[in-house]
Amino acid sequence: MQMLMKLVWLYAIFCSTGVFAKTPDSPNVLIIMADDCTYNDLPLYGGTNARTPCIDELASQGLVFDQAFLCEAMCQPCRSELFTGKYPVSNGSAYNHASSRIGVQSLPHYLQPHGYRVGISGKIHVRPKSVFPFEVIDGFEKSCVKNPTQAHNLDGIREFISRDQDQPFCLVIALVDPHVPWVMGDPSAYPPEAIQLPANIADTPETRVCFSRYLAEITYMDGQVGEIVELLDSLGRREETLVLFTSEQGSQFPGNKWTNWNTGVHTALVASWPGNIAPGRTSALVQYADVVPTLLDVNGESRSSVAQKCDGISFLPTLLRNEPSERSFAYGLHNNCPEGPPYPIRSISDGTYRMVLNLKPGDVYVEKHLMGMVAKDQIERKYWSSWVRDCWQDDRTYHLLSRFQNRPAVALYDSVSDPYEMENLVERPQHQKTLKRLGAALHAWMQSQGDPGAAMDTREVYEAAKNGEHHYPK
Repeated sequence: MQMLMKLVWLYAIFCSTGVFAKTPDSPNVLIIMADDCTYNDLPLYGGTNARTPCIDELASQGLVFDQAFLCEAMCQPCRSELFTGKYPVSNGSAYNHASSRIGVQSLPHYLQPHGYRVGISGKIHVRPKSVFPFEVIDGFEKSCVKNPTQAHNLDGIREFISRDQDQPFCLVIALVDPHVPWVMGDPSAYPPEAIQLPANIADTPETRVCFSRYLAEITYMDGQVGEIVELLDSLGRREETLVLFTSEQGSQFPGNKWTNWNTGVHTALVASWPGNIAPGRTSALVQYADVVPTLLDVNGESRSSVAQKCDGISFLPTLLRNEPSERSFAYGLHNNCPEGPPYPIRSISDGTYRMVLNLKPGDVYVEKHLMGMVAKDQIERKYWSSWVRDCWQDDRTYHLLSRFQNRPAVALYDSVSDPYEMENLVERPQHQKTLKRLGAALHAWMQSQGDPGAAMDTREVYEAAKNGEHHYPK
């Protein structure tokens, strides 16, 4: 009996000193972002054109998410969501080129208390600095519209990664390809006549030339991913690093970026952490807002603490044990100012069905960039006119043109069987329960976010948000 009591006493001492207590892992974190790359143009998600050996190799060693989404298919809002763990209305960046709310916190605030150095290299496109106080690392192009993209240099990220072996790092490398202008890579590897165009892209000679250049930039971006991962390997940091690769929102072809269709808000997501994440695929539903909660979870923060800071939900159980997601829905919104006249959209997906609400369905949708109203000297801005030119004699082109500009008040799609969401199921009797369920959940989310819907998407509200004044109408 005395021996048993002694063992209990020793066990209590060991637990109190942390010898037996679980110490949270603090892995390094490397987030690699592409820019404007439609997820299913990648072979990893069924793309039939682009060649991406480096991304494919990374995916073979990691977990591939088949149902990963972002809330708003524009650069600044989606990056703000990723870095803050909050949805666009909540963090304030609900428009392109608009500031997040003063006082909102992001990755540097969240991870520095856990001992991390937090840096970013490449495209930043979030503001203000007080909300996003990253250490800026040189070496990758910051401007997504420069022609040509500057040659990248690994010296800056090499120094950052190897600076202190005892301190974990979080590094975002935000590449600028394949954002327009499509000028990098080798288009000759993708002869325009041999391309298999996606179902939502009209077939004109001008479009084929542009798509060839876009594919060349995907392969160029893939090479950058390969160099970054190879550097991590060469520095001996791969085993202790959680690597996330994501494709951001869809490309600048009609129906992708600046939309709430699947090819706008669906993103590629690959997670690799040798020895901790088993290779494979998962249908777990995740969203950009979930990345920060996951990183806080892996560092041992309680669920209640994370819930006070973030809108998202940790998917760490999916990473480590391929458990189902705790997320029931992925939410989406679009405010069209300043990309064109107001055209507010809201959407929700359960991973199979997506409901889209076009809040001003009587209006014509206009997006000034891809419709050739700016930078007219770029070939990427000229293919839209070829759609207009050919629509009178080609029914498919006319349908795609009309689909893009004239949208119904409510749409329902089966995004799994119809990934380009060409067939609206809203009138089908067998889908009315699904429509009602999604509608109720979307309304509840909008209320929880303080989202007034169409009243947000006005020039006046946008101008105020651009200047850091976030007062949304009721």
